[in-house]
Amino acid sequence: MRLRLPKILWSWSLPAVFILFFVAAGAPFPFGSTNDLSIAFWCLCLGIAVIFAPTRDLRRPHLWLLAGIGVIVAAYAFVLHEQLSDHPFIAPFQPIWKQASDLLGVPIAPSASIVKNEAFFALGAPLANILAIVLGITIGADRMRARRLLWVIAISGAAYALYGVLSFLIEPTMILWRDKTAYLGSVTGTFINRNTAAAYFGSCAVIWMLLILEDVRRRLPERHIEWRRLSLDLRAIPPREILPQLACLLICLMAMFMTTSRAGVGLSLLAMIVAFTLFLRKDLPPRTGIWISLGSGAAVALGLLQLLGGRVSSRFDSQGLVDEGRIEAWKSTLRIIADNPWFGTGMGTFQWAFPPYRSPNISIRGVWDAAHSTPLELASEVGIPMALLVALGWAVMLLVLARGVFTRRRDVIIPLSAAATATLSLLHSCLDFTLQMPGYSIPFFALFGAGLAQSFSSREGRASAGAGATAPRGEGHLATAPPASRAGPELHKTV
Repeated sequence: MRLRLPKILWSWSLPAVFILFFVAAGAPFPFGSTNDLSIAFWCLCLGIAVIFAPTRDLRRPHLWLLAGIGVIVAAYAFVLHEQLSDHPFIAPFQPIWKQASDLLGVPIAPSASIVKNEAFFALGAPLANILAIVLGITIGADRMRARRLLWVIAISGAAYALYGVLSFLIEPTMILWRDKTAYLGSVTGTFINRNTAAAYFGSCAVIWMLLILEDVRRRLPERHIEWRRLSLDLRAIPPREILPQLACLLICLMAMFMTTSRAGVGLSLLAMIVAFTLFLRKDLPPRTGIWISLGSGAAVALGLLQLLGGRVSSRFDSQGLVDEGRIEAWKSTLRIIADNPWFGTGMGTFQWAFPPYRSPNISIRGVWDAAHSTPLELASEVGIPMALLVALGWAVMLLVLARGVFTRRRDVIIPLSAAATATLSLLHSCLDFTLQMPGYSIPFFALFGAGLAQSFSSREGRASAGAGATAPRGEGHLATAPPASRAGPELHKTV
């Protein structure tokens, strides 16, 4: 019975693994999953996966992470209660309801939200992100499943990038089976907005770059890279084993540049430069190596901008770093926060709260349904205390991922990929609404969870260290190696 138990547990957890991989690959497909039906479907899938999620690989650090997520969930539940309830505990009613009652001359039940029950319908995307990161931690606690998740996101990202480029060349006025009404001159893939598409393709490019670096580094014979003979070592790698990965990286980069998004392209290139430097930091020359790597990466990035991103460069020249209208929108959002500091205007109510605060310096054209800054919009909708709690959660996550990047010896690309894409998405969301798009946030929150889970030493690593076994560089532990006392000449054969 003991021999069958691991197989039984494995088969029980298999549905959760497949569902997570399916959601991570499929979330960007239905137009970035921005409609309520798509979000509800992904929440249903992720909820079922949580029921079957394996827990046998979880250790104390993972439980602490899940407890921290539980605190954020409890805070969200409290804010949600205050905004939905007819009798909130401490939240004040919005004065707009009394004003409407006085104008209409009829009694109207007040609410802490400016739009009744809107907070309930806006809960879908945050719920999907929470379920995704919980599954990322539980399923990603196993290193092989975490690596498979990384590959699923990378391969699906390359497929979406290829579709985006081909659809732009063949029929640029269509997104899947619908007419494309905006950004006709830019690649958006299956997304509606080019900025989100740029962040998605850029994040996938970061993952492909790290996968290629890991594969190449594993094939080099030296413990530390001999830069003088690096070209000879690279020639020894069979082209057919590295060209598919390079092709996927090139496709993601091409699609990213063809989005013509300034922030998306710039931050993606920055993330690639920093991730490259961190991955090879131990092989770089001391003192000056990191600066040489950063400088060389910046030079390559500028060259790529000139070669592939001519339209991006022209947008930098004509519009600068940030649009003037966006800055004015941020100022207007700050005024909303100042008037509603504790519980906000209600989750999902920004498009109704913004018009009275709209700056006269903003063009009258169009409707602002997003603040183009996720932190500011979050604070305006749920209040400053909840926004600070979420910011604290992000800070803890980035610190844990940094710990994994600088302490892990094996599978370092998992926490490094999570840290690079988390930083990229967070910075980009300060200028736009990338993390508010479930098609982007769901797969990468799952990756963030896997990166958090792999930021701590595994049971196999501790067992190998306790037994005194040493794994070869880039390989797993010696699962079949005989004891040292009787290994004899067969040790090399076993390895």
